[in-house]
Amino acid sequence: MRKTFATTLFLASTSLSTFANASECGTVTIADMSWNSATIIANIDRFILEHGFGCDAELVPGDTMATGTAMIEKGQPDIAPEFWSNAMKSALDKGVEEGRIRYAGATLTDGGEEGFWVPAYMVEKDPSLATIAGIKANAKLFKHPEDPEKSAFMICPSGWNCQITTTNLYHALNLADDGFDLIDPGSGAGLSGSIAKAYERKEAWFGYYWAPTAVLGKYNMVKVDFGSGIDEKHFKECITQDDCLEPKPTMFPPSAVDTVVTEEFAARAPEALAYLNARAFKNAQMNELLAWMEDEQADGEYSVEHFLTNYEDTWSQWVDSATAKKIKKAVSEL
Repeated sequence: MRKTFATTLFLASTSLSTFANASECGTVTIADMSWNSATIIANIDRFILEHGFGCDAELVPGDTMATGTAMIEKGQPDIAPEFWSNAMKSALDKGVEEGRIRYAGATLTDGGEEGFWVPAYMVEKDPSLATIAGIKANAKLFKHPEDPEKSAFMICPSGWNCQITTTNLYHALNLADDGFDLIDPGSGAGLSGSIAKAYERKEAWFGYYWAPTAVLGKYNMVKVDFGSGIDEKHFKECITQDDCLEPKPTMFPPSAVDTVVTEEFAARAPEALAYLNARAFKNAQMNELLAWMEDEQADGEYSVEHFLTNYEDTWSQWVDSATAKKIKKAVSEL
């Protein structure tokens, strides 16, 4: 009788312990940022945390500055899945020092990628066009839309921060000396549309773009090598500044893109935190997802089913086998 009672107590305590572990995650708020790569990652996190870890996960609207400030000052939301941390690096680092937030891992293992690009079909025909020397030697290929005596270099739309960097690098590379003129596309849609138009017609194109984006998922583009390497110090101190008087050539350094979580969440949900530490994407993969998302006109929630169904080899590496089974079962019931 005593042995039976002890066994019953052991089983009861084990059940309570299991229940506690399953419910420790509690309610989790996830910032759903206002661009597609961020929204698909937020939805993936919501699904996996809910079905794999038993969290009561919900999405809340987010944006870089507002979300970062709220996490540091108010402890909410719990998770920012795609945070371009250079945008408020000092404030984030201070929040880490004060024990309010922490970096959970790199969301994009390549970092945010920027550069000057040309279509791959041009490089296949002439490999020198993968270099700035080759671009300058063949400037006449890049026809100006209004002036036949000049060549076209597409930059960021007015008002975007990257217009400062692209303009400074245009001067650093002395592109004007080779006949290149700055072409403002007027909007992000205008810039992406110019690449799509060039690709459809197999025309020459040279300009700025970034990843991860649907455009670089749809169109095979080659990043032009300046032959300079990366001078991160000069890039930050001069190339990014409107008053950069002596710009020098440098490739764009990758931008840190992290998952940021509150310390309170990290403390109460270590297993969920381990998933976020492991969860990461390569730009090529994210470009592919974003291209699919755009072609299908899919929202973040619908894109999760596509990702979990077609990229099991990727996401199953982020969790243990038991958790993976729970997620697969939930996907099969969609």
